[in-house]
Amino acid sequence: MFCCLRVVRRLCLEKILLQCIIQSRTLSGADAINALRPFYFAVHPDFFGQHPKEREVNENSLKRLNGYLENLQKPGFRSFKPTQLTFYVREREPNSSNVQESFSTSGFRAVSFTLHTRDLLSTVLDILNSCSLSTEHVQSLNVNSQPHKEAKSTLNRPIKWDKTYYSFTGFKDPEEDLEQAQRVETTLTSWLDDNEASAVKKLKKSLPLRKELERLKLELSHQLQLSDIRWQRSWGIAHRCSQLHSLGRLVQQRPEVVKNVKGRTVVFTDRSGMSAAGHIMLGTMDVHHHWTKIFERLPNYYKLQKRLLFLEDRISQLLGGIQVIYIEELQPLLTLEEYYETLDSFCNKLLDSRLRFHPHSLRGLQMILESDRYTPSLHEFGHFTIPTVCDPATLQWFIVAKAQEARENLKRKEEMMITEKELIGTSTEKFSLDRLYKEPSISSAQMIDCCKRLLEESLPYLQGMHLCISHFYSVLQDGDLCIPWNWKS
Repeated sequence: MFCCLRVVRRLCLEKILLQCIIQSRTLSGADAINALRPFYFAVHPDFFGQHPKEREVNENSLKRLNGYLENLQKPGFRSFKPTQLTFYVREREPNSSNVQESFSTSGFRAVSFTLHTRDLLSTVLDILNSCSLSTEHVQSLNVNSQPHKEAKSTLNRPIKWDKTYYSFTGFKDPEEDLEQAQRVETTLTSWLDDNEASAVKKLKKSLPLRKELERLKLELSHQLQLSDIRWQRSWGIAHRCSQLHSLGRLVQQRPEVVKNVKGRTVVFTDRSGMSAAGHIMLGTMDVHHHWTKIFERLPNYYKLQKRLLFLEDRISQLLGGIQVIYIEELQPLLTLEEYYETLDSFCNKLLDSRLRFHPHSLRGLQMILESDRYTPSLHEFGHFTIPTVCDPATLQWFIVAKAQEARENLKRKEEMMITEKELIGTSTEKFSLDRLYKEPSISSAQMIDCCKRLLEESLPYLQGMHLCISHFYSVLQDGDLCIPWNWKS
């Protein structure tokens, strides 16, 4: 027994010494940021300005990744769960990889991977390798930067002790903790248990700002006779208040420039101008001088919008009465000028092709134009997605062949939207939620499925909360709870 104790004591000393060596060579937080620069460049939301869905996914995944990296740097941090992340990465030639990758024709690809490492270096290498990015630049840092298979042979790898070591000492086996964490999937109730207090604290702190935001929005909407005020991105409450204060100051200083906004919608976004949907866009990085110019140009924008509507009608006539629409939630964010050029080019192509459709044969159907696709498709909501480069003969065959299916999808869409609205109302009432909403990337079918399952549960945690249906679990900075639509019970 005395012999065993001496062995264990020696092993403990060896472990402490080796850990000291490892800690002297671990990556610092600043090093990790530098090493991840190529990754941040490839996924930065600003590069996805015209793709709202992809931008939103990257923004949310970056928040979760930053939280994971911060936890790794906390002294004595032990409790962690494997974190699955999805990023849209700017397109490049893919290398062989074990992660799931789906390539699109939009110049980027979706990459999903799971983080379960306990040190910064391994995490950085995981991220870079998962996105098929080079790890050579990590060698310039004072740590071992070889990929995992080689790194495991160095002192930077976690020490793997025999199971008897943990039996004798009573220390926790980290590998056993990891295996258990991977086996136990996060459930809705367990996640709410762990995060309710944090969400309530943030929500209470944000309540005065939420009231201020509502007051500012109502005052400006009434003063300018606006139809609505919106935000393209999920900025925090404080940021939104700041933007409204800025607009309010402009209205006070230059009331004459905002006289042409009656009945319009103002959208705070990354660029200034008028959107394809006819909304006034105010770039959040622009100063009052730029906003003033946009307001002064509104009469010209309204003239261009009339010409755009004429183009849409002309295309509709050429294609048997099908309605040309623009769907903000599904299409890239385009300016009025960009959308006009797209319509004009497509209309000229149709005129040159001399396609023949029976007049009004496609009335009641809808289509959107996409410049980053190559083949036509039929959306589950019933509208056709038509590439601007689509061959006219192929276009005619596809629309005629899918017309009946499109009509059925449109009818189903109307039914689903009614069901979705009813379920949102019922869920809000049952759980006494202050607000229940979804991210733009969540479909009606997903929202309906989520709400139906929620209504089968008893969730007292949700009383008075703001609940967002998303693709992952998260507590937003202002206390909103995000849960995945396909949560586990």
